[in-house]
Amino acid sequence: MAKSDFTDMPEGTYTLDETHASLVWKVSHMGLSNYTALFTEFDASIAFDPADISQSRVTATVDANSVETHYPHPKETDFNAELANSDSWFNAKQYPVIRFESTDIEMHSARQASMTGNLTMRGVTKPVTFDVTLNGAMALQPLSGKPTLGFSATTTLNRSDWGMTKHIPTVGDAVTVTIEAEFARQ
Repeated sequence: MAKSDFTDMPEGTYTLDETHASLVWKVSHMGLSNYTALFTEFDASIAFDPADISQSRVTATVDANSVETHYPHPKETDFNAELANSDSWFNAKQYPVIRFESTDIEMHSARQASMTGNLTMRGVTKPVTFDVTLNGAMALQPLSGKPTLGFSATTTLNRSDWGMTKHIPTVGDAVTVTIEAEFARQ
């Protein structure tokens, strides 16, 4: 499969390929392990500028109700619903959508960047910076027949910045977010 350089890709809007994307988060549990969960419903797009990748812009939305913990005893408690709907956690009843809009992309090399943007969760907007790896680009992805970009991104944020302070420090404040995603040009 022929990979392309990101600067050789066509300009335009690239949308998330949901079948090749994941949004995983983890938080310390008593310092013994990192409790890992994910969101199953999210969308994103990139306004891609290959002439100056730093001018590209990313927007994303996450359905706060789509938290999935794989908690092993669903008959005893619906832990996913508790996290999604409790005022102490994501409070999706009042704030069903988590939003991210990039404001700056700083290229460190041809494949490494920092992407800063505004993350709105629980009605609070704070800046967040992701470390981004530009994994690869294909001018013609053989399965979709479309130009496709692939990225990995990570950040660590403090959940208390968005009012989620329940059980700190037993459940850590720092949450690591990991994103894997492919985007196809529309």
